[in-house]
Amino acid sequence: MKSYLHRLSNCQSIENLWEAHTRKMAEYGFDRLIYGFTRYRSGNSLGDPEDFVILTNQDRAYMDVFIGEQHYVHAPMVNWALNNEGAGSWRMIGQMLSTQTLTPAERRVIDFNASMNVTAGYTVSFKSVSARSKGAIALTAHEDMTQDDVEKVWAEHGRDIQLMNNVAHLKILTLPYTAPNRVLTRRQREALEWVGDGKTMQDIAVLMGLTSATVEKHLRLAREALAVETTAQAVMKAAFANQMFILEA
Repeated sequence: MKSYLHRLSNCQSIENLWEAHTRKMAEYGFDRLIYGFTRYRSGNSLGDPEDFVILTNQDRAYMDVFIGEQHYVHAPMVNWALNNEGAGSWRMIGQMLSTQTLTPAERRVIDFNASMNVTAGYTVSFKSVSARSKGAIALTAHEDMTQDDVEKVWAEHGRDIQLMNNVAHLKILTLPYTAPNRVLTRRQREALEWVGDGKTMQDIAVLMGLTSATVEKHLRLAREALAVETTAQAVMKAAFANQMFILEA
């Protein structure tokens, strides 16, 4: 495990980290993972799904419904993760079924999961770094495993599995992530970086060798790409996604 943690800590891209992590978790029987993180939680909302950091090796057919049709909003283990930290056994879902404490929407999510062989596993909810952030990972066991099988694995390796997922989560927070439809061009990113450095529009124009009008165009397109109204919001969102001041390959 020490060797694996060293490998995680040295990953330079989310893609490389995720490939290594999914392969490692599969060694314990967890062959389908969904990692989710948001910095835009408020009230009962997790924010715009397009701003989530979502990493998964689940089938596209599953994700199109679970995320695309917002089944996650009513998923019992997602709701558990929002209100807890640490590791949560999916055995609690069976307990909810037996006590009939599920809402109709929650029951639909469970029925959908059963139809996709997503029935046994654990959820790890990470410690929040701010009131508006939340991250968690769902570890789905191989379809031939029961929850009893999962509990045996967790009893023997649970502390190590949780540690590896915590380290993976912390590393992900440091790596650049570009959400779909949130891609910045090099010029847009450069303009935002100068704004973040406190430069005026005139200063930025000189530094970039452009007219003030062209700089404003880059900033406007950056705001549109990031789906925000102000340049300050654009700087914040780009910074959260580690898209500013990045080293070019």
